[in-house]
Amino acid sequence: MSIEVRVPTLGESVTEATVATWFKKPGDAVAVDEMLCELETDKVTVEVPSPAAGVMGEIVAAEGETVGVDALLATIVAGEGAAPAPAAAPAPAAAAAPAASGGSVDVMVPTLGESVTEATVSTWFKQVGDSVAQDEMLCELETDKVSVEVPAPAAGVLAEIVAPEGATVEASAKLAVISGAAAGSVAAPAAAAAAPAAAASTGKDIANAPSAEKAMAEAGLSADQVTGTGRDGRIMKEDVARAATAAAAPAPAAAAPTPAQAPRAPVAAQDAAREERVRMTRLRQTIAKRLKDAQNTAAILTTFNEVDMTEVMGLRNEYKELFLKKHGVKLGFMSFFTKACCHALKEVPEVNAEIDGTDIVYKNFVHMGVAAGTPQGLVVPVIRDADSMSFAEIEKAIAEKGKRARDGKLSMAEMQGGTFTISNGGVYGSLMSSPILNPPQSGILGMHKIQDRPMVINGEIKIRPMMYLALSYDHRIVDGKGAVTFLVRVKEALEDPRRLLMDL
Repeated sequence: MSIEVRVPTLGESVTEATVATWFKKPGDAVAVDEMLCELETDKVTVEVPSPAAGVMGEIVAAEGETVGVDALLATIVAGEGAAPAPAAAPAPAAAAAPAASGGSVDVMVPTLGESVTEATVSTWFKQVGDSVAQDEMLCELETDKVSVEVPAPAAGVLAEIVAPEGATVEASAKLAVISGAAAGSVAAPAAAAAAPAAAASTGKDIANAPSAEKAMAEAGLSADQVTGTGRDGRIMKEDVARAATAAAAPAPAAAAPTPAQAPRAPVAAQDAAREERVRMTRLRQTIAKRLKDAQNTAAILTTFNEVDMTEVMGLRNEYKELFLKKHGVKLGFMSFFTKACCHALKEVPEVNAEIDGTDIVYKNFVHMGVAAGTPQGLVVPVIRDADSMSFAEIEKAIAEKGKRARDGKLSMAEMQGGTFTISNGGVYGSLMSSPILNPPQSGILGMHKIQDRPMVINGEIKIRPMMYLALSYDHRIVDGKGAVTFLVRVKEALEDPRRLLMDL
């Protein structure tokens, strides 16, 4: 039986690629998910895995050829009619054996979300030889955005772990093999021996692109001489070309290292013994990168104001019991702030816009991001069309998404597409701060602690519950007047909530 190998989806707006390198030739034995070739686009390098075990048949698209999405690359001869595999390649056949047995089920990487192509195996909850029930959690994966739990597709015995903890896996890659009870008792010892070998083969956390390995060999360069610009420092083919050019050019005068490249300061031996080094999670790495990118890209400026929370607190105390009884959710402050921001964004639309090249994109809707602190880090779930929602709908959405964020259950789609963000540092006791933009958004409102302070009201000093508000905005498209107007409108709406009902 002949199986076609086709060009996979290359990503949004990418319609063609160039065949860079073939790792197999006709007649070679191949295993399921073994890399057959590598494609290069104007944005990324894509590896093409084998869809089935068998023997490499015809290569339709040669190296250097340009191919479109879903174009035919090659064929694989699979099944009993396949040519015998060469004696020198027993490993792929052995790797395919567990999947071929009658009672075995492959555990695959689930759908990770739009634009997410790989994940890191963070924790295995089961070991080889353990019994598993259907839908029992086997392992946990970490992506740039969320943690994903992988359930068992069937009951049986965990016969083999293909991707150990710390391994980086692509979407739809195989993670493990589950066998039936009888098959599992035989397969477990062999799988246990295979697991250390698999771990040893992944000596580095991130493998370099195969085309880069080939280019380094041709240029006589080692990995230490090349700076990788791919994901997590992965070396790409273009990195090797730059390193080769730099090696051929005369060495420039030594320059002082930039702050980002500065080495870590020396640590005394007695202090080093008491330190603990922990690898950053993918989520934390992404948070760090996005926040720094925001500072490097946008012209961030923050303006402040304060709001008297007397009216909002009085209204909340008066109706909170009725609100809970009717809607089944507590009336908090976030719905008031969300409503006030939606009201202000209508008057100052540039705060709800974003820059796209040399264009300004104005949004005629409000997808409100609500920053939430979780044990894994800061995430920003998005409440879509918040401007058309009621107080109860907003409170329910915030409560539900906040719980899902803390449990690590948010999907990629739930954290994309926000047009403005609210961050409530007051729940942690923050009195004042300057929040950082959530790109590509142009505005973020920081809420803070409510604190009683003496205020002059109609010529008299009175104690009032006050909150500082901070609006960080992109000064490239939002002028100071617009930022101040926005904060004033939020302040007016909160100090007299009736304005929201009257659309004033």
